[in-house]
Amino acid sequence: MKTRIHMAIAAMIASTLAAAPGAFAQTADEVPSSPKPATAATTSANQAVARGMAFSQRDFEDATRGLIATMPDPLVKTAEGKLVWDANRYDFIQGDAPATVNPSLWRQEKLNNARGLFKVTDGIYQIRGYDLANMTLVEGKTGWIVIDTLLTAEIARSTLAFAMEKLGSTKPVVAVVYTHSHVDHFGGVRGVVNEADVQAGKVKIIAPEGFMDNAVAENVLAGNAMARRATYQFGAGLDSNDRQGVGSGLGKALSAGTSGLIPPTDTISKTGQEMTIDGVRVVFQMAQGSEAPSEMMFYFPDKKALCLSEVLTKHMHNVYTIRGAKMRDALAWSKYANETIDMYPDVEVAFASHHWPTWGGDNIRQYMANQRDTYRFIHDQAMNLANKGQVMDEIGDAEFFPKGLAADASSRGYYGTLSHNLRAVYNFYLGYYDGNPANLHKLPPTETAKRYVAAMGGEDAVLATARKAFEAGDYRWVAELMNHVIFANPANAAARGLQADTFEQLGYQSEAGTWRNAYLVGARELRQGVLKPSTSTQGPDVVRGMNNELLFDFIALRLNHEKADGKKVNINMVFTDLNETWALELSNSVLNNTKGRVLKNPDATLTLTRPAFLAMLLQGKKLPEMVLSGQVKVSGNPLALSSVFSNVETFDPYFNIVTP
Repeated sequence: MKTRIHMAIAAMIASTLAAAPGAFAQTADEVPSSPKPATAATTSANQAVARGMAFSQRDFEDATRGLIATMPDPLVKTAEGKLVWDANRYDFIQGDAPATVNPSLWRQEKLNNARGLFKVTDGIYQIRGYDLANMTLVEGKTGWIVIDTLLTAEIARSTLAFAMEKLGSTKPVVAVVYTHSHVDHFGGVRGVVNEADVQAGKVKIIAPEGFMDNAVAENVLAGNAMARRATYQFGAGLDSNDRQGVGSGLGKALSAGTSGLIPPTDTISKTGQEMTIDGVRVVFQMAQGSEAPSEMMFYFPDKKALCLSEVLTKHMHNVYTIRGAKMRDALAWSKYANETIDMYPDVEVAFASHHWPTWGGDNIRQYMANQRDTYRFIHDQAMNLANKGQVMDEIGDAEFFPKGLAADASSRGYYGTLSHNLRAVYNFYLGYYDGNPANLHKLPPTETAKRYVAAMGGEDAVLATARKAFEAGDYRWVAELMNHVIFANPANAAARGLQADTFEQLGYQSEAGTWRNAYLVGARELRQGVLKPSTSTQGPDVVRGMNNELLFDFIALRLNHEKADGKKVNINMVFTDLNETWALELSNSVLNNTKGRVLKNPDATLTLTRPAFLAMLLQGKKLPEMVLSGQVKVSGNPLALSSVFSNVETFDPYFNIVTP
């Protein structure tokens, strides 16, 4: 959902204050090895999947239906020559699946490979296959309505210009609709419209209620951890070939470039709300807390066209996303889908923010019903088993899935999985603890690993057992054994090598693109050390969108609590342009912030404007130069500021995952 801006936030804010740079994560000695072929066990497992596949061929017809043109140059670059998108990157995905890719995932990625400008229905077009998400164009009386703007400005600008050329249009963009609060749907907005035109009232930006708070805040407080884990989910650093990256199930990959954010001018807050945008009638349906905290679907009654946003897509989505996020409400998700079926009985085409459209009222209703039933089954099955006494890991190992859903590719786990979604529902209601006191205060991974390895007779004995299990194709058990050895002794090259081989086979068998990516990134890091894929450090729009409370909260959680222990500091911050006063109070190793509180006898008072504050955060402006220029006033003891901010840490964006 969606990582580039999260990395940007972490990087930008991490560099704002006088904190010592964090040490890079230690990496293991290189295990010289390249991706291995599929073993006999993996080949057999994938052949069994292929034999059981009986999906409709309609998907291939729908994925290519309405194609107008593809971009003539497969390489999209910035004016400076930086590569933004390589459209040929996944062209190797053709024909039957190789032994190193689950055949069901291979089929999904063949479908995701369809790219270009497509006609959905009269007056509605989609740009697909040039980013993780889609951009949809709706023709109005005087201009174009853009639904979602892709991840980055560069790819949005290039693909929009291409579409306008092919459609022979010189009309401007008059409105942008953000379907929901994930960055791959709004990050490219500056490639589509000029903010000055928005401020002048020439362009509307329409979003669901709560959009700004959630677009900015959802991944800030845990942003560094989420960003690092997202490299696994999306396969950052993997090559594109049949032994490495093939896509994510949701789409192909994230575009390179600059992500931005222009705040909405109009907010949708209730189901049934109607709006006419440049002569086009739209009826909205709220879907808050489904796939995103702030999300909506909407209908074009005059075109009988339904935008499903990312609520209903051509796969099982994430009730929990493995990059890390708050649990989503599977039951509410199913009820939104159920409501959609009744709200639009005359729908003739349904399109979404990912994948390809569905045409025909009966087809659409069956598709929506199966999506509804997928999320309802996940919810009800998890709680059924929980109420029978099963714990999270047992529930996550349940294999039953209704036959009708298993036969529908749009319900298959290409992005979410039945396993981790069932666990998510358990966690949503019951949390991580399984009720067994043995698990109340378990030893941490490294200490557990050392004891297990010793109890099993030492590293060589564990390796011998694991090698036998590997030969038998018992890869989940091998992964468990080798994880203990590696966490007991990360320098054990044989264990890292066997674990890499094991992750590889698990990845080759995975139906979910996200699981495949996670396994293969883990394998590569075990062999080569921590991957450090390049990330964008652009994105000040998102930081500007953070309110002061969120900024102060982020600073507070970065406090080194041990170093701050025993310190007591009171600071008033006065924002003259906002007419706001904030009290920052350091006590008991925590930094509280309170709007409107004026501290008596503070240790220091900082008087400044919000832009001056952002200049220090975003542009690296130092406090002394800001004071000298008159942009900031400091009264009281300046050392009080240092005693707080010198203990604010910079997080390492490349911390270890598969090694301690």
